[in-house]
Amino acid sequence: MRTTKSLCLILAFACLLILPGCNVHEEKSANGDDKNVSIETPVGDLHVGNDVDVRDAGLSVYPGAQLKPKKDDDDSSANLSISTSAFGLKVVAAEYASTDSPDKIAAYYRQELKKYGSVLDCHTEKVGNNVNVHSDDKGRSGPVTCEGSNTGNVLELKAGTQDNQHVVSIQPRDKGTDFSLVYVKLRGKQGDI
Repeated sequence: MRTTKSLCLILAFACLLILPGCNVHEEKSANGDDKNVSIETPVGDLHVGNDVDVRDAGLSVYPGAQLKPKKDDDDSSANLSISTSAFGLKVVAAEYASTDSPDKIAAYYRQELKKYGSVLDCHTEKVGNNVNVHSDDKGRSGPVTCEGSNTGNVLELKAGTQDNQHVVSIQPRDKGTDFSLVYVKLRGKQGDI
């Protein structure tokens, strides 16, 4: 996440030099770290931050789960949006921990994800490692699929389409479960973000 924010600051500086009408808004947290960066230009807007409202992911937080604390330069949540007249991308992600078993959390989110279509069970080695977003050249998108070898101890529950998907990654821990909620939406000229 830190690398993304640094890139955004570089882009913001570039916008100031080459694009008239470019506005950059930067918000710092109490300890002075970058919290949110927004860039508005005549050709599009960019927002990168850790100002996640999990409701933007379209899923509720598992009862009793706690947002995972920030480790080093990695944030436990992210909110990214890019919006231009040609395309858009929205990503909302948050990581949580619970003392409940992975089976309980999986059952809860299978029910939650049903509102977005059939729920696909996938397996991977790392939480949040396999979100693949795309549509064909006519803007059509197929259903979500499992990526990679589909093996590992991390369960990924997916619902939606390749360009509008919800993913819950569930990983067992010694005393409970870590899980992430991810929403990704991609659009071409025909859609909205």
